[in-house]
Amino acid sequence: MFSPLINELIQALRCLPGIGLKTAQRMAFQILERQRPQGLALAKSLQSAIENVGHCKACRTFCESELCTLCSNPARHSHQLCIVESPTDVIAIEQTATFRGYYFVLMGRLSPIDGIGPQQIGIHQLNERLDNGQFTEVIIATNPTVEGEATAHYLANIIREKSISCTRLAHGIPMGGELEYLDGSTLSRAFTARTALT
Repeated sequence: MFSPLINELIQALRCLPGIGLKTAQRMAFQILERQRPQGLALAKSLQSAIENVGHCKACRTFCESELCTLCSNPARHSHQLCIVESPTDVIAIEQTATFRGYYFVLMGRLSPIDGIGPQQIGIHQLNERLDNGQFTEVIIATNPTVEGEATAHYLANIIREKSISCTRLAHGIPMGGELEYLDGSTLSRAFTARTALT
């Protein structure tokens, strides 16, 4: 139906998360009909990022130098390490301005069904970071999914063997949430993780 180059563009756009065939078609025609200069700028930016963006040697987040800006900042708390699944999690936590320690980015979570094991999430690098650092607390901030929980338990066992305090982000009722609208799993977890009022 479409020419080979248009089909190739549509298929290329479908690699993005949440982009199906129809959305990819709309995006392709929008670029070709009205935004050719912006499309060329996008192509150049993509190529430059793919060729020049790598991983931080310490935390594994995306950066263009050996160490990212967070890992190269000596003002951060050297005794705390927060383990997250992706670079977007680092951004979310940083926006709270609550955590001032360092990070380790797994770039995924354990999922044997998908062929993602300890090697794929950088357990070897994490072990090196824990052995060479002066961390007194490691905060596990994986997502509250089945895979995220399995990853958290796996990590906790590794961290405890090194005699480092291991904590997990609290889960439960969100601020502004109403009990009648919460699912049973969230409410159950909130009861389990309840804390004393001070």
